[in-house]
Amino acid sequence: MPAGIAFFMARPDGENRLEDDISVHIFTVSAGMVGVCLTVIGLLRVVITLRKADTFADDLLAFDAIIFLIACLSSYWALRTRSRQRHHRLERFADIVFLIGLVMMATICGFITYAIAILR
Repeated sequence: MPAGIAFFMARPDGENRLEDDISVHIFTVSAGMVGVCLTVIGLLRVVITLRKADTFADDLLAFDAIIFLIACLSSYWALRTRSRQRHHRLERFADIVFLIGLVMMATICGFITYAIAILR
């Protein structure tokens, strides 16, 4: 059986390792969040063009997309590594970076709401 498949299979007693589940979730969700950031940047650019106004939110979203990309790549690296110690360090790093990205995303949402309310 290939090592990659055995790594994700359930233990003989039926329990999955929590670390493996977290890395997979961080990888998939952070990749999706990069797409969300890029979509919102596009929508903001349309609103900015139509209203002849500019906002700093699209720059913040681009930076947030990079943060989510770092979380995605580090969780992918954690999934690919064979060393348990390196896996735990990379997973912890990916987890912290992902949470920073989420907090930044919520802050940016508040900023966008405030900016759109002013533009009315």
